[in-house]
Amino acid sequence: MVDHVPLDPAGPTPPRPQLRTLTLLVGRMTTIKLTYWAALTAWELAAPRGLGIAFAVIASAAALVWSARSARSIDSRSGGIARGIATVSTTFATASVVAAPASLPLLLIERVRSAEGCAAQITCHGEAIWFWVATFLVGFLVIPAAFALALRSE
Repeated sequence: MVDHVPLDPAGPTPPRPQLRTLTLLVGRMTTIKLTYWAALTAWELAAPRGLGIAFAVIASAAALVWSARSARSIDSRSGGIARGIATVSTTFATASVVAAPASLPLLLIERVRSAEGCAAQITCHGEAIWFWVATFLVGFLVIPAAFALALRSE
């Protein structure tokens, strides 16, 4: 009977996140982030100029809603994802690993656009670079923060 008595007077410690729960979290964050960057890049390549900011706002809002809903949804095999230090840090680690490389095609497009019409191929249109910086910050910080804040409390 002594084996079943908890040693901590404050109560039992909560269970650590399971591997499949963290796999579910990484999969969801990766899907959201790659879709976000692919949509922005495809829009910048195919759409008429001057509508990039409006599309980025719509895509960012959609990614935020998707992120919050995804954090709260229950998987039939893995269950839900509870908020904890491990899950929040994994959310931001996944965001940093996915955000940087996935944003590079958009950076290249915006860099070319920033130098269009410039004689020395320097940046004449800084707004193109600022557009990338703004979308990078949304993808790197805001979307993962929305995901982390929407996670269920333990």
